[in-house]
Amino acid sequence: MQFVVIEWQVYSMTNDELSLGIIGLCEFLPAFFLAPFAGHIVDKKEKRNLFMLCIALFSLISFGLFWLTTQTVESSWETNTILYSIYGLVFFGGVLRAFFGPTIFSLIALLVPKKVYPNAATWSSSTWKGANVFGALCGGFLIAWIGVNHTLGIIFLLVMVALLLVFQIKKKPILNNATNESVKESLKAGIKFVFNDKVILGALTLDMIAVLFGGAVAIFAVFAKDILDAGPKGFGILNAALSSGSIITMLATTYIPITKNTGKKLLVSVFGFGVCMIIFGASKLMWLSVLALFFSGVFDGISMVVRQTILQLKTPDEMRGRVGAVNSMFVGSSNELGALESGIAARIFGAPLAVMLGGTVTLIVVAVMNFSNKPLRELDLTKDIAIEDENDIG
Repeated sequence: MQFVVIEWQVYSMTNDELSLGIIGLCEFLPAFFLAPFAGHIVDKKEKRNLFMLCIALFSLISFGLFWLTTQTVESSWETNTILYSIYGLVFFGGVLRAFFGPTIFSLIALLVPKKVYPNAATWSSSTWKGANVFGALCGGFLIAWIGVNHTLGIIFLLVMVALLLVFQIKKKPILNNATNESVKESLKAGIKFVFNDKVILGALTLDMIAVLFGGAVAIFAVFAKDILDAGPKGFGILNAALSSGSIITMLATTYIPITKNTGKKLLVSVFGFGVCMIIFGASKLMWLSVLALFFSGVFDGISMVVRQTILQLKTPDEMRGRVGAVNSMFVGSSNELGALESGIAARIFGAPLAVMLGGTVTLIVVAVMNFSNKPLRELDLTKDIAIEDENDIG
């Protein structure tokens, strides 16, 4: 919800697509460059307390954004001062983003037995996407009903509720016993592991390209305001359409196994996502845009569950923080870098053409990956699940 509200507020203040890209850049820079160091820390520290610290600091960002949009600040500060302050808080959020990904990735592995990782990955992703659905939808409607400032106040309260909920999790053991390992050696080991595994590297690359070039979330405000003439409510609906497709699919995968022909399912899902984004970019009709985003969410949901399952099953416990950090660098940070790319491309080519070009790049990358990465194409996780079952029985 916070992302939706800030995107709308900044575009309303500037009426400039590039400002949306700058938001992405402010979060990308610290999230990307601090991710390897964050992974090292996560592997060395207790996960529950680290997660609580991240949420507590994030609450300061939420309160800061709430304060910057109060009538007192808006009437006494210059617009550029407020804008740069928002960018500063977003940058701070990027620092925390570097720690959030690997911490959550590691904590889930300590809470869930390995034999149910696929199902756990599905529910975890579904919960995240469910928050996206309701957050995006509520964000757009609340902006229209009670304004940006009061909406950000609600967000701050929700973050505090999250902090109380995480406090209910018990402390977990630290699995990395390499106490004499230097930071440099630790970072090198994590990156080397990912780049030496063609399946993990291929899965991360596919998702990174799809998010970086195929995504259009950062410029939904442009489509809602200038192309579809849908206003803030339409802005919320566009965001919710993408996420609702994802969550419906992910809930379905709790009953439909994704471990058989896993690689082919990943390739097909990313290809379908690219096709849907091309249709969205070309659409001038609200109903068609919503439909295209819904089905892009369907394909995105499949790829997300498959990727998370691959990572959880193929990552050693003592390296989960570092592998989660590399995952954040590839996929998490590409959200912000993708926002910058979308903003720049929209400024140069216009929003519709920028989205269509991004979807086309996604299709090309899928085709190249299909022919060049045989281990990923032929991946089948059924055997991995069977091995974990045998280990648990043993």
